[in-house]
Amino acid sequence: MTLFFFLQLRKPLVEKLRRERINSSIEQLKSLLSPESLKQQPDSKLEKADILEMTVRVLRRLQQQNQQQRRLLNHINKLQSSSDNNLREADFSILSSTVQTSITKEKSPVNSAVWRPW
Repeated sequence: MTLFFFLQLRKPLVEKLRRERINSSIEQLKSLLSPESLKQQPDSKLEKADILEMTVRVLRRLQQQNQQQRRLLNHINKLQSSSDNNLREADFSILSSTVQTSITKEKSPVNSAVWRPW
């Protein structure tokens, strides 16, 4: 009987703490919402459900923006990768002609100076 009595006394306390946690979290969400979001409910006290619904809308919008940014970044990376490949081919052809020119100059007795890249 004493355990049952103890649990009956403890249950309201546990429930009160749970409600306090919920209310605290909802207040934190409300403070994170932009003033523009809060203006959608003029002259009326925001209910907890309103705050939760607005928060869900904001999070969904942010998620969509994040996905769009990710797609754009992937697209840019693909373009950059293909552009880099085209540049590498062009660089190799320029480098090849430069090397051939320098080899030809090395064979001539007039240009006997040591080549230094720095």
